[in-house]
Amino acid sequence: MSGAEEGPAPVRDPGLQPERTRMAWRRTTLSCAVAVVLAWRQVLVTGEPTATEVILVALLVLAGLAFLTAAHTRMRRLAAPAAAGPPRTMGIRTALLATGCTLILVGLGAAITL
Repeated sequence: MSGAEEGPAPVRDPGLQPERTRMAWRRTTLSCAVAVVLAWRQVLVTGEPTATEVILVALLVLAGLAFLTAAHTRMRRLAAPAAAGPPRTMGIRTALLATGCTLILVGLGAAITL
């Protein structure tokens, strides 16, 4: 046995990890919004937008809104009072929605720049 006694384990602050996760969702949502705005700007700068470009930008906006919905759902669950226990894990539907929206944003954004 060593001469130094170990004290009780430090108490974990349950608010830090959910706060970091909320901030990450907000940054990602902001990134999606910037991607949509830059895609719309790209379409406008190239001259008269074609119907295809307008449809692609509209789909980008819809995908961005769907991602915003998924992010808002997750952030609302993370904001639940600590007395309710730890935050629930992300549901499979929310995870699939966020992943699908991200892939759609990437694919449509690449299609607009071509």
